[in-house]
This record gives sequence, C-alpha cells and structure tokens, in this order.
Amino acid sequence: MIDSRLQVALNGGGLDLPEKGLIAVFRPPPEADLRGIVPDHCHIIQDFKPFYDAWEGRGYEARKEPEGRYAAAIVCLPRAKLEAKALIAEACARSDGVVVIDGQKTDGIDSVFRQMRERVTVHGPVTKAHGRMFWIEAQASDFFADWAQGPAQTEAGFWTAPGVFSADEVDLASALLVDALPDSLGGEIADLGAGWGFLSAHILTRPDVTTVHLVEAGHMALECARRNVTDERAKFYWEDVTHWEPPHRMDAVVMNPPFHTGRASEPQIGQAFVAAAARVLRAQGDLWMVANRHLPYEGELKKRFARVEEIGGDARFKLFHAARPTSGRRGALTGS
Repeated sequence: MIDSRLQVALNGGGLDLPEKGLIAVFRPPPEADLRGIVPDHCHIIQDFKPFYDAWEGRGYEARKEPEGRYAAAIVCLPRAKLEAKALIAEACARSDGVVVIDGQKTDGIDSVFRQMRERVTVHGPVTKAHGRMFWIEAQASDFFADWAQGPAQTEAGFWTAPGVFSADEVDLASALLVDALPDSLGGEIADLGAGWGFLSAHILTRPDVTTVHLVEAGHMALECARRNVTDERAKFYWEDVTHWEPPHRMDAVVMNPPFHTGRASEPQIGQAFVAAAARVLRAQGDLWMVANRHLPYEGELKKRFARVEEIGGDARFKLFHAARPTSGRRGALTGS
C-alpha cells in the first residue's frame, strides 16, 4: 500500500510536494495513510461510491472526477492496465507540478515504471512493501497525452470504458440472466449493480415496465449506462447499493452482483446485495439473480426470502429466482 512508500519518499526520499495549492490524489484505497498531505489541501479523486464516502467520512474532500488545475497529483495505480494509463494521462493533464505514481507489483507498477522511464526522466523510485513509487516533473507530463482514453463503443454498439466491469464485451453471466428472465417482471424494477446498463437495456424492452432504477457505485460505469440506456423510463443513481433508499418498494430486482473489489473473492459483497434486494422489494416482490457457481449465496437467499429456487445456469454460473422477502425490510418505504 502507498502508506510506507509515501512516508519514505517525503522524509529523505527526494519527493517535495508543494505547500500551497491543491493536490489531487487519484484512487487511493479507503484505508490509505496520507500523512504529509494536509486534508484541506487535497482532493481525493474517487469514482467508486463506497470509497468516496469513506474518504469523506475521514474528513477529506472527495470528488468523483478532477476539478480544474492542481499543484501536484498522485496516482494510485488500479489493476486494469488501460485504466491505469488513462488515469496517469489525466493526472498529467491536470497537474502544474510533480506527478507521483504509486502501485503494487501485482497491479503492474513495474511495467508502468519501465514504460514511463523510456519516455521521460523518472525520479525515485521508492521500492517497499511489494510496490513502487516514483515521480516525474511537470515539464515531462506532456509526454503521456496519448495514454488518455475515455468511453468508447464496443463492436456490439455498447458504450464502455477502461476499468468498467466487462469493458470489452457482454458478460456471459449477464447474458444468461437476460435469457432466463420472464416476459413480465412488473412495473418498478431495480437493477442493482447496473454497470454499463446491459441488463436494464433488455429489461426496458418489456412494455409493462414503468421504471427501471439503475443503481451503480462506479461513476464511470453509470455514465456509460446513461449512453446505453436512453429510455425515459430509466432512472440513474450513483450509490452504494447497500445504502440505496428507493423512492418506493420495487416489484422486482434483477442483478449480477460483484464479488470482489481487489484480487481476492469477497462473497460477502454479493450477500450484502441479496440483503439489499430483500430490503427494497415489496412483500410479493421477486429477485432474479446470476452468480458464479462457486459463490455461497444460497444461505443468504434462504435467510432473506421465503422461496428460493435455482432456475438454470451452466458449469460456471447459477441462476436464482427468489420470492417474498422475509427480512431486512424497512417500514419507511412506501408500497406494499
């Protein structure tokens, strides 16, 4: 993590951050220790809503995207290679001073270091805790404009972007779920973890649907969804699914929940999605869900719903229909 490398760099390692002006820190983990950077002189650039909220809770000013110019910038490298390059290009374009790059070896920092060193003079580096930190001067930042990359259309015609789930093609699990959905889902539908909008686009082909609520924690993914789902019956929410408060109870929830934020599998994320679905559904509501076959969701489904059945799938994925939520509901919502 950035913590130890930042302290070494700032305390005798040769990194001097400006005392005046704002510093942009792109995508730091929510638990990162940024000692040496005054919170009041810092913007945390974080488009993932749970991490955004975590930084605001720590007293930092968070932004889903950069605003204006910065005196310096720090990029915490994400796993996706194209997204990492795009963030570096954006940091370089926004910074009037030094641009710092930090990351773990497992996330490709060594490759990025080599590629940047081929173009400009690289300072540092600080190698510690299975990662690396290095920096370039302001005058070197123009050499990475060609790394910039924003939303683009796939061959299938959908808008996606680097770092967004299933950025290159339609996710196979979501395609399975679409094929298994009934013709009639009800009027008010929630797509939890909507991504770039594949499921919602198909749900809205049904004439009896009055509204689809796309709930997505990734801001860039949601912006792609706005381009892919232009039906006026669609409503968009940049929210943590587990905290989302719908305007009223839903007739159905459709979802392909994520199961990791890093490299390791985190089934508790999908389990929290199941609990959220039960909370927002009306008493006779239905959940339609797909998951990787190895993930242990059956227990949570049976805990939250009166009826649970596996309705199909294949060797990799399993499809569930759950009905009549029994727990996790809040009386504050309107609707039966």
